[in-house]
Amino acid sequence: MTPLPPPLDIVAVRKQARLHPESGAVTVGYGADRNRVLEMLSDALATELVCMLRYRRHHFMAQGIQAAELSREFLAHSNEELRHADLLASRIVQLGGEPDFSPEFLLHRSHAEYVHVARLPDMVLENLVAERIAIDAYRHFIACLGNDDPTTRGLLESILAVEEQHADELASQHQSLASRGMSMRRQSNEVCET
Repeated sequence: MTPLPPPLDIVAVRKQARLHPESGAVTVGYGADRNRVLEMLSDALATELVCMLRYRRHHFMAQGIQAAELSREFLAHSNEELRHADLLASRIVQLGGEPDFSPEFLLHRSHAEYVHVARLPDMVLENLVAERIAIDAYRHFIACLGNDDPTTRGLLESILAVEEQHADELASQHQSLASRGMSMRRQSNEVCET
């Protein structure tokens, strides 16, 4: 059992709260390395924005038998990635930083790549790979935070849960497309052989 921390010294807390009110949510009790957290939040912001743009492009470019269903899924994922970006940008501001939305910044800082593909199966695969990268990046960020910034940790855990859901959905779509591709190739070969 973890020992309880000492009782809160409310007199000291009140005094410290008055020292730097311009710091907003970043109080003396903030235990994380704020600059490092801002750097990692900026990387996550760039990743979410690059993923949002890729999903949005795939929404418009999807063609083929399953295009309508996947196009809707790509749009829904794009909107969720944008919501994540907004949450991350808000947290950056809360911690006294400035979110950077410049295109040059995005490609440099993003964990995920922006790969141009034209075929529906390739779109699904690239989005799945990007989600898997984001999952590992968020897990690493959460581990780095430990218990030093519970607000950022909670935000990242909620985003991670959505990224895992996206990965599961895309893995299912990828498997479905792969099995259909195999059966379509077999049918095509059978027709050619007769």
